[in-house]
Amino acid sequence: MQQNFSETVMKRLMKHYGDQKETMLHFSNPTELVVATMLSPQCTDKQVNNVTKVLFKKYKKFNDYANADIKTLNKDLGGINFYKTKARHVRESANIVVKEFNGKVPRTIKELMTLPGVGRKVANVVLTNGFGITEGIAIDTHCITVANRLRLARTRRPERIEKDLMRKIPKRYWLYASNLFITLGRDTCKASKKECFRCVLKDICPSSNAKV
Repeated sequence: MQQNFSETVMKRLMKHYGDQKETMLHFSNPTELVVATMLSPQCTDKQVNNVTKVLFKKYKKFNDYANADIKTLNKDLGGINFYKTKARHVRESANIVVKEFNGKVPRTIKELMTLPGVGRKVANVVLTNGFGITEGIAIDTHCITVANRLRLARTRRPERIEKDLMRKIPKRYWLYASNLFITLGRDTCKASKKECFRCVLKDICPSSNAKV
């Protein structure tokens, strides 16, 4: 029953918004995607894209980040929230990738999570958007709101929500689920104010106040 409901949700969202397979972060290779995603927590995509537009011209490979002067890297990330912590994590992670993964982005959640500043959300975004690999579903604040309103989850804990969604959503939709929920959350299912009257799920969502 839950899979039938979640499949209907996915099909409607994909028909309305497209598959939304790609992240809003700008990148041209897996190295850039890892760095951009590590910079994204507590930041808007626009903030990150503004900084990486210049950053990626200066730093091409993980070696460049690994060998960067930390004060210089701090300055280069100055437009990012918590830039000092993120600069340290980027440089430390770059060193690990160079030394333990031959300078190439790891392709499993377990390996990615050995990098400082990389949790399951970041790892899932990198695998999904960089390689089309679906080991899980990235959970951000929009996903938390949408999943709970759809009763696909009943908790605010990202790890538990991911497990609930992986159990209830057919795996063929995992690649799209996170970005579709984010898109819905930004459009009509906002945490501060839901706009059910124009939501594509208004007639089936358990939390809808605009059911036909």
